[in-house]
Amino acid sequence: MAKYLISFPSAAMVVPDGEWEVVGRDAHAVIDEAKAAGVYVFGGGIDENVPPVLVSADGSVAEGGYPWAPPLDGGFTVLELPSREEAVAWAARIAKACRCDQELRVFGFDPRS
Repeated sequence: MAKYLISFPSAAMVVPDGEWEVVGRDAHAVIDEAKAAGVYVFGGGIDENVPPVLVSADGSVAEGGYPWAPPLDGGFTVLELPSREEAVAWAARIAKACRCDQELRVFGFDPRS
């Protein structure tokens, strides 16, 4: 079984006023279903009120992330599933609940991790 990252950037989630409560309910329902199915690993969102820092190998800390990279924000869910097809199906369920497209990526397995 592989672990899959299902995610979206904050800007992708465009929800009309008055619909946030329903979107939240629908999204939590899908997560509850993933937990009940035993495929949920973890999930959440980047706290955009806390700015990132870049920590160097010597331990020095600089404000901000990589200056050349786009900002990392939005929501993330990690599921452990037996196939890419099942991952696509779960990503579609999350996309429907969140009202926005989801990116799907597979984690490379590191037997020493």
